[in-house]
Amino acid sequence: MSGKVLIFSAPSGSGKSTIVNHLLGLHPEIEFSVSATSRPPRGEEKDGVEYLFYSADVFRALVADGKFVEYEEVYADRFYGTLKSEVNRIWAKGHVIIFDVDVKGGVSLKKYFGDAALSVFIQAPSVEELRRRLVARATDTPEAIEQRVAKAAQEMTYAPKFDTILVNDDLTTALQEAETLVDRFLND
Repeated sequence: MSGKVLIFSAPSGSGKSTIVNHLLGLHPEIEFSVSATSRPPRGEEKDGVEYLFYSADVFRALVADGKFVEYEEVYADRFYGTLKSEVNRIWAKGHVIIFDVDVKGGVSLKKYFGDAALSVFIQAPSVEELRRRLVARATDTPEAIEQRVAKAAQEMTYAPKFDTILVNDDLTTALQEAETLVDRFLND
């Protein structure tokens, strides 16, 4: 099982973090890869827990030093990426890595890890449902929500680049389907 990778990607509000957290609660051998970002913390987010927070300048320096498996400038000066040191830290424990990343990062990670990775695209039933979920979670400004919703339609075009698409129109069903996918992959 060591050396395996689980990649969950989706537009914001699709439920990927809920699904990833559910899987983490079921599998002690799976460990969350903390992504690096240059955006400021939202709500109660803590450095080193939800993300590793860096300034845009520090992030660029880490890129220049070749410290990332993958990274993306998602918005102007808003970088997200996976540090090589984070991958090595988790694999050194013999754990399976689980990623909760944007769609471009998910595609990049799948290319990097190949058959050692299962990539899952979480899809919400509609863009309107995504907007409703983003408003309900109340962590973004109305402007940020509209920016995310506009981006979601474009992100949905990435779905065919993943190993499988999991539609999250009913959370209980989506959680069960995620469990089945992960169990099958881990036991292969």
